[in-house]
Amino acid sequence: MTSRRLLKAAEAIREVVAASILTEIRDPRVQDVTVVGVKVSPDLREAKVSVSIMGDEKQQQLSLRGLQNAAGFLQSKIASRIDARHTPRLQFVIDKGVQHSLLVGEILEKIKREKQDVTSAVETDADAASSDPSPPMEAVPQEPTEDPTS
Repeated sequence: MTSRRLLKAAEAIREVVAASILTEIRDPRVQDVTVVGVKVSPDLREAKVSVSIMGDEKQQQLSLRGLQNAAGFLQSKIASRIDARHTPRLQFVIDKGVQHSLLVGEILEKIKREKQDVTSAVETDADAASSDPSPPMEAVPQEPTEDPTS
């Protein structure tokens, strides 16, 4: 199968799975699930569905088990939509991309706050130095030097 056909099949599988999760799955374990992407094997016998699940680790594992239990139902939906020799067997994996991007955002925000704190501390020190009441340094008179050539 050509890569273009594989991409089209993967996109069709993603659409069917995402729509079915939103509208047809009644399992209370499957909540706050977003289908991020699908990768299919070259023979279309297996499809790895990447999902993002909001919540803590316990909620993610619970939703993942619910999705794995609903895999047969989802495969039947895919079979009715895709005209292929084999209906791919679904495997669900948690995509940590969203969580990693949130973590990176928090780190960047922390760095930004620390940088602002350092900048304001430097400005405060500069203001304190400019308003320093110490007397100005006096110029020390220098004695005239004699020119040996004269």
